[in-house]
Order: sequence, then C-alpha cells, then structure tokens
Amino acid sequence: MSSLINHFYVFGDSLSDMGSLFEINGRTYPADPPYFQGRFSNGRVWVEYLAEQFGIAPEHITNYARGGATASRVSPLAPNLMVQLQSLLQSHVQINSSALYIFWIGANDYFQGETNPVLPVETLTRAIAEVARLGGRRILVANLPDLGQLPATRIRDNAEALSALSKAHNLNLHRALGQIQEELPAAQITLLDACELYQCVMTNPLPFGLTNTQHAYLSGQFNHRSPEQFLFWDGIHITTAAHKLIAETAFNILVQPEAEIAQLNSTVVSQIR
Repeated sequence: MSSLINHFYVFGDSLSDMGSLFEINGRTYPADPPYFQGRFSNGRVWVEYLAEQFGIAPEHITNYARGGATASRVSPLAPNLMVQLQSLLQSHVQINSSALYIFWIGANDYFQGETNPVLPVETLTRAIAEVARLGGRRILVANLPDLGQLPATRIRDNAEALSALSKAHNLNLHRALGQIQEELPAAQITLLDACELYQCVMTNPLPFGLTNTQHAYLSGQFNHRSPEQFLFWDGIHITTAAHKLIAETAFNILVQPEAEIAQLNSTVVSQIR
C-alpha cells in the first residue's frame, strides 16, 4: 500500500493542524514558543511523521485541519468538517484515487457543548462516504480519546459526561464505518483507535518511553524535565513524542497485507449485524 500513496489530504482540528491557524492569526497563536511553528505541540504533529514514513514530501500534504475546528457545530474559530471538505471539492476536479484521506475530528464539538454524539458522527460519516463515492480508495479515520481524562478536563465537573460522550461517539463511529465499508467496498477504510492507544500509554507508559501521562508539561512545574517523557504538552494537546507514537501506530495499521485488511473489514461488518 505504501508504494501506491502519492498524497495526503488531512481533515481535522488542532491535533492535525500543521500551522494553518498560526498563519491566519499573523503567526501569533499558538505562541511560538512554547508551541512549535504553529503546531499545538512542541514539535511536528502525527500526520507529518506519518507522511515521512510513507515517503510523502511536505508539498504533497494538503492539510485542511485547523485548530478549533468541529465536525458538525458551526464554530467562529475554524471551518468545520464540511467546509474543509468543500475546500477539497472546489479545488479538485477529480478525486485522487492514489491519495490517503485522513479524518480526525469531533473533540471540539463536545468541548463546545454538544451533547448528542450522533450529530458529529453523522457529519463525519457523510464526509467519509462522499470521499469514498467520488473515488477515494484509502481512508484513515481516528476515533476520540477519552475526553474526560485529559489534564484539563479530568478535574472538571463535566469530566464524566465528556467520557460518556467520547465512548458513545466511538461506538457510533465504529458502526458507521462498517456500514460505509459494506456499501462502498472499493474503498479501504481503516480505523485508527486513538482511544485504545491513549489508554494503553496512560496505563503503562514506560514501554512507550514516557514517564508522565497525567500532567501537562506546560503546567509550569515540570519545565526542568525532558518534554519527551510527557504524553501531554498542555491540558488538551499531546507532545511531539506522543504524535510519533500515533504515527507509528497508524503506519503499522495501514501497511498490513491486503488480506488482513479485508479480514478486519469483514469482522467490523459482521459485528454491526
């Protein structure tokens, strides 16, 4: 599969933003330093590391992700998912069937008060299906980490509600991807289980080279330590070391033999029946 991918198209929020919001804000937000060249981290973000692993040059990454973006809610901060998708469709007469289309979005919907997990997933599903119908053949979709267990949220009164919404979002997304895969079998839709990866790292960080998964490096009390040992850079966003882990996980999933992918898709479809 790696030899067939020639371009990345990225849809998402601050976790995938490579500096778009930074440029729009006159290179003032997020502040550099402590953030790295407009990324919401201390270094490059996961889609950049993933592209590097596939041998995709930066000029072959078209990134519509922007900090603050939502899936279904209208946000004054950033274009939501459907606006991002329209930007692709308006600038491309034909979908590139040799590209990888990446989707990771939804957290800001819940941070901004969304209480119905069906709505963000419906929008996300519609966007993914549209890309697949128009000829996108390789689609990577990440689910949400437990939004109630981030450094900035776990002490809030709504932490439990955010956890419940994250879980419902992921369950709905899992079912929806199975349905799309069944209806549009020509597309290879791969789920990146960010929720499971976050949980594995937080439960047992040492094998991943991390020592602190509970606190944000930028909280002020840890600035004498190496940020590479931290999962979180600030209260919401992860360090570039964590982004590398996500990229490695995504790469390993994407390069599985076609037969294994087919088996995984078959399993997903059977589980929703």
